[in-house]
Amino acid sequence: MKKRLSWVLAVALLLLGITSLALCIVLFADGRTAMCVAAGMVLLCALVMFIVITVMNKDIAKYVTKMDKSIEAINREAFYDFPESIIITDADDRIVWYNRRFEEKFFEDDRAYGLPLTNLVGNNTAKVYSQTGACVKIFDRYYNVYAKKSDTGPLSIIRLTDVTDRVMLEEEYNAQKKTVLIMTVDNYDDAFQNSKESDKASVQAQIEQIFEQFIEHTNGVLHKISNDRFFAIIEERHLSRIIEGKFDILDEIRSIQLGRRPCVTLSIGVGRGAKTLAESEVYAKQALDMCLGRGGDQAAVKTESGFEFFGGISKAVEKSNRVRSRIIATALRELAESCSTVYLMGHNLADFDAVGSCIGLCGALRSVGKEAYVVVDPEKNLAKKLIDYISASGEGDYFKSCTEAVNEIAPDSLLIICDTHNPNFLDSKELYEKAKTVVVIDHHRKMVNFIDNSVIFFHEPFASSACEMATELVQYFGVDCRISVADAEALLAGINLDTKNFVMRSGTRTFEAAAYLKRLGADTVTVKGFFSDSLETYRERSKLIQAAELFHGCAIATTDSEKPELILAAAQAADELLGINGVKASFVVYHLDGKSRVSARSLGSFNVQLIMESVGGGGHQTMAGAQLDLSIEETVDRIKNAIEDFIIA
Repeated sequence: MKKRLSWVLAVALLLLGITSLALCIVLFADGRTAMCVAAGMVLLCALVMFIVITVMNKDIAKYVTKMDKSIEAINREAFYDFPESIIITDADDRIVWYNRRFEEKFFEDDRAYGLPLTNLVGNNTAKVYSQTGACVKIFDRYYNVYAKKSDTGPLSIIRLTDVTDRVMLEEEYNAQKKTVLIMTVDNYDDAFQNSKESDKASVQAQIEQIFEQFIEHTNGVLHKISNDRFFAIIEERHLSRIIEGKFDILDEIRSIQLGRRPCVTLSIGVGRGAKTLAESEVYAKQALDMCLGRGGDQAAVKTESGFEFFGGISKAVEKSNRVRSRIIATALRELAESCSTVYLMGHNLADFDAVGSCIGLCGALRSVGKEAYVVVDPEKNLAKKLIDYISASGEGDYFKSCTEAVNEIAPDSLLIICDTHNPNFLDSKELYEKAKTVVVIDHHRKMVNFIDNSVIFFHEPFASSACEMATELVQYFGVDCRISVADAEALLAGINLDTKNFVMRSGTRTFEAAAYLKRLGADTVTVKGFFSDSLETYRERSKLIQAAELFHGCAIATTDSEKPELILAAAQAADELLGINGVKASFVVYHLDGKSRVSARSLGSFNVQLIMESVGGGGHQTMAGAQLDLSIEETVDRIKNAIEDFIIA
């Protein structure tokens, strides 16, 4: 800056001198001697100062040049002897220079020149050039690597700071974090209901021995709360190993036999990544509830971001007593009596189970004097024959459309949701959001996204159907409650649908419910008529079966048709494909209303619920489904990937 000002001043003096010379000539010609002498003096001073400044500029330039060279030498020496590793890379991110520290730490004998930066930082090159840099492991050490591009050229300077001690300390801190596990034997009381005390003691000893061996491989603690419930606290380092082994304690507990049959299974709730032990316990309880809601025989790991599941290969174990059903029935009736109107709603594309359970409960509530209505989409449902039959029975107007219910529901109304617990699958999500009081009755295995604001959450994953659960509730509504024959037939139709005529998931309580409905006058021939198909539905079902292909023991069928009959035909085709030798599960994919829909079925050895959950759906171990905003081809690819992951796991 000073050098530039000096040259500007020199130019100004030169111009002043030229002006003074011209003025001297003019004044001398006019005979003004005195003024000519004065102008000459100014000229002389300007010339002297011009000469001095010019000489000084040359000295300053020499001095600055000399100082620049000295500073550059000092910079080179400082960089070369800098206590941290420093490298310089070219425009292609290849090493062109590095200091002594880098040479000592990483390479010797000039072997690093020309190496790509990726040889050091791998795929973290973009992060290295970010403001925060990247933490990279190089030769068993951890380094914070920062890069800065030059403003004047293609070179970049990169600094590597050794942070191994900090990283190792952080890893040790994370490894020492405590995790709570709550473990419960799913069917302890039912397993030993009619067993000898010696057999009970033997099985109990095996269970406790497995738990002791489980905790021996950790530095944690195990506390026995009761015969069927255990509480453990372990460190994160051991939990990671247990997760890698996919909770093999589940297999060990499942291998315990009473006589010649397996007798017990285990559910484990894990609270991981919590800030405190108290929060970890809350996570563990939530995870255990999720396990039991999905049928047990599995482990659920709850973190701040969600759930992760392991196991779940066994069917839900049926409980023989109905104590819970009686308690729920009493609570539901008291709740209904305190509300002005009751609305009952199922899932979208409501089937016989969803509509039938709503009709049965609606009839029971009306028989005790409550105003109740079944909310269903009159066009988009799979139970039109049942709806028409109930409407023609002359017992009153049971049904309201979703729009009517949304407009009429009051703050003191009660909404009962049947056959689903996922708010995204409801026939009218708007009605659910407007309802102040909600009750859920469902038998599907619990999903992560469930209705969590219900006053009563009646969830029995071992039940065959929502109609079975509704039938049990009706029995305990009181002596003044008696449903009509048409209502009983609606409930029986739902049980028939979900059990495939009492073939799948039919327990003793299923037959007891059917027997109760039969005593009320339900006609099996009338129920059978609800399931008769049109010729077009039969044709679509036949086309789907003909188009099926096998993939790892699973039958996958697709169609380009978008006829409405596919809604029913796809489910029927999925059921029939299970009758083919070697088919463990079936998946039928079709496109309707802008979405790809999937109907999945199995005989129990293949958990289609896990497959459907991985692609964005859900359901039961033997019956599940999904709706995806994808093409048929993309949906099939996702299903095949999920099948492969399930088989590998």
